[in-house]
This record gives sequence, C-alpha cells and structure tokens, in this order.
Amino acid sequence: MSADPGVALLVGAGDAIGAAVVRRFAAEKYKVCIARRDASRSTALVDELTNIGQRVCAKSMDVRKENEVQALFASVEAELGPIELCLFNAGANVAKPVLETSEKLFFKAWELACYGGFLVGREAAKYMVPRERGTILFTGATASLRGSKNFTAFASAKFGLRAVAQSAARELGPKNIHVAHLIIDGGINSPEIHRRLKERGVDAEGLPAGSLAEPSSIANAYWFLHRQARDAWTHELDLRPSVETW
Repeated sequence: MSADPGVALLVGAGDAIGAAVVRRFAAEKYKVCIARRDASRSTALVDELTNIGQRVCAKSMDVRKENEVQALFASVEAELGPIELCLFNAGANVAKPVLETSEKLFFKAWELACYGGFLVGREAAKYMVPRERGTILFTGATASLRGSKNFTAFASAKFGLRAVAQSAARELGPKNIHVAHLIIDGGINSPEIHRRLKERGVDAEGLPAGSLAEPSSIANAYWFLHRQARDAWTHELDLRPSVETW
C-alpha cells in the first residue's frame, strides 16, 4: 500500500460501527473524515486519534439536504484529497405499531435511511467514476430483508436503500466502482444496545460471550470489502453473531 492511500469519508458515522470503521481505516493510514449531523459528538474520537498521529477530522452536515451533501464532498476532495472509500451509515431505527406510525415518522425514516443514501452514493460516484476507482459501502440491517412487526417505517426505508445499492452496483461495477451492501443482522455491543436491553429487563453483561457483535469485528468486514480484488467482488455481505437466530 502506498504511503498515502487516500481518503475515507464516513457519512453517518456514529459511536458504534462508525467509530470502529474510523479507527480501522485511520490505522491503515487513510485520511478519515467523519460526517454527521453534529460533528462535535466526534470531538473526543478525533482528538484521541489525532494525538497518536492519525489524520482524522469531523464535519457537520445533514444527509437529507442535497446542497449539504454536495458541499461535503467538494470540501473533502479539496481539503483532504481523492475519496477512495465512502460509507453511508445513517439510519433511523424506530419501532412503532403501524397504527401509531405518523406520516412524519414514516417520511423521516425514509428520508434519512434511503433518500440520504441515494444522495451520498450519487455524489460519491460523481467523483469516483472519472477516476475509474473507488468503493461505496451502505450499511443495512435485518430490516433490509424482513419487515418485522412494528417496523413499517424502518423496514421500508432499509428495503429501499438495498435497492439503491443493488442498482448502483450493477451500473457502476463495470466502471470499476465497487458498491457493497452490508446487512448487520443482530445486536451490536454498544451503549445504545445495552440501554435497549435494559429497558426490556435484560442485563447485557450477563449474555453469553459472543451474543453481541463487536464493532471492531464489523469494521474488519468493511475493510475486507474495500480491499477485495475486482475479479471477485462481493456485493452483499450479511454479518451476525453465531448465536443469532435467522
């Protein structure tokens, strides 16, 4: 690998999968840009990695706003260099009975998880296609494949994002742009999952080892996809703990 492999732009990079992918690519000497609605929430991570010599920054933006997505890509390309990897990791995991799902909630879930993915993927392609290289990754979920009870809004958005990824992969693959969709089917070992389990009366600390996916293990899969040889690309990869029922 060259001394300067390029830039990894992680859109919707939160504190679980997103932070783990930041660490993975930064460790490989990529310049990493974290893009999320409130960049200040990544200040501690940026400071931590910058202090050990890794090149990481964070920018605030809203994936639902076309002009903000366009401005993000333009600024990253101008300030950091060519984007070699773009990850779309935003989503709105909401659970509501269908009779309690308002028009506003349904639209918000679609706008964030599906429409935002389209805007980010399209903008990444604009820069990658002329260079004839690049990787675009989309984070999916169990809801990408199954519309479970109480997940009308979220599942429809994730189904839609999966379609965006498939169509983009078929169109952009021959142009040497690797588009992949990762289905995270199971709980992720994070404070948010611990909180949700606690609300259901479950102590996450008491679960059998390996019951929750480690963010670092998931990040390794993102890295694996990015480094695949073009004669054996994976489009869709599903990840789950060994104990998960599926």
